[in-house]
Order: sequence, then structure tokens, then C-alpha cells
Amino acid sequence: MVIPGRFNGPSGSGNGGYSAGMFAGLVDGVAEVTLRMPPPLDTPLTARGGEVLSPSGRVVATVAAVAPFPVAVEPVPLPVAAEAARHYPGFTEHPFPTCYVCGPERDDGLAIFPGPLDGGGVAAPFTAPVEVTPQTVWAALDCPGGWSVISAGRPFVLGRIAAVVSALPEPGAEHVVVGRMSEREGRKATVDSALYTAGGTLLAHAHATWIAI
Repeated sequence: MVIPGRFNGPSGSGNGGYSAGMFAGLVDGVAEVTLRMPPPLDTPLTARGGEVLSPSGRVVATVAAVAPFPVAVEPVPLPVAAEAARHYPGFTEHPFPTCYVCGPERDDGLAIFPGPLDGGGVAAPFTAPVEVTPQTVWAALDCPGGWSVISAGRPFVLGRIAAVVSALPEPGAEHVVVGRMSEREGRKATVDSALYTAGGTLLAHAHATWIAI
């Protein structure tokens, strides 16, 4: 398997959600992916059991099947998500401005810009691209969870994510992505995210751990 270069998160490495979505296919059912190193781009990776290996044999990620889990973040109306996105902190300070998912310097990315909600959490509109894959969904669930904990001068990266994907978004249609931090201890933060149709139908949700760098 190869992560194409355009699907980056931090410069030079794969977006965590997109990469995890690719690796999730190694197990049946609901997958939990733990990233052991920044996923390399344009590099042939191999699978060995529940491990993803680099050409040198380093463990890039581990993958395990887990039990399904309930959604932890409620939907918000599309206009509320659109208003939140107007205040996206990444427009003024972004640790990875060329991120495929949430980078404001990309004109070929998913353009998901999660902004703060009254009462906590973040939300953003999401127009699904013409080509939608499970990796697209994992990517869309990734950054909104991160932006529920990222603060000015305190970047985080994805460490572990599990996702339940019930359905793929409709290409070209408007959707809503929401994220919320549930716990923070030291350098680790636990977050939840969910992808809904504009009408509030749940398509996918995730539970993740982010690590401060």
C-alpha cells in the first residue's frame, strides 16, 4: 500500500486520519489504528499481521479490531457549523497549513475548517469530493477532533483513532462534521468526532487520542 503525496498532514507525512483509514482495511469490522511514526508518503508499505511496516522494517502503525462504540457528539445544524467555521483558528495560526483535510493553504483538499461552538466543541461544513472512499471519511473525522484540543502555540498530532463508518457521504453534497474533547491529561487528549448529513443523519463517528508535540 502507498499513501499518495497529496494526502499529507504535517509536511512530508501522511494525514493521520487518511492513513489510518487505509490501514483499517487490514482487519474486519471496526478498526482501531495506532500510529507508531509519521506515515511516510509515496512509499511502499507492507502488512504483517496487524502491523504496517516501512521498507526498512520499522512499524508505521498497528491495527486491531475493536467492538463498535456509540456516537459521543451530537449534530448541529448546517448554518451553525458554517458560522463556527468562519472563526476557524487555523485561518490565523495553523501548525500544518498544507494539511489535506484542514489546511487553509490547500486548494485541492477537503477544506474542513472546524470552528468553536457555543458550549464547547467545534464544527464545520464539509462538501464531499467527487471521489469518496472510506479513507475520505476517516480523514474527515480526524482533524475536527484535533481542533477541539489544539490551541495557539500548542500543536497536537493524531496518535490513535477508531472509527465506525456506517455509510459514505454523497459526493458533492453538504455535510456537517463535529468534534469535542472528552478528556485531557498531560500531553494526551481524548476526543470524539462525527460526520452527519446536512439533515442530521449519522454517517460515521470516531474516538481518538491526540498527542501534544
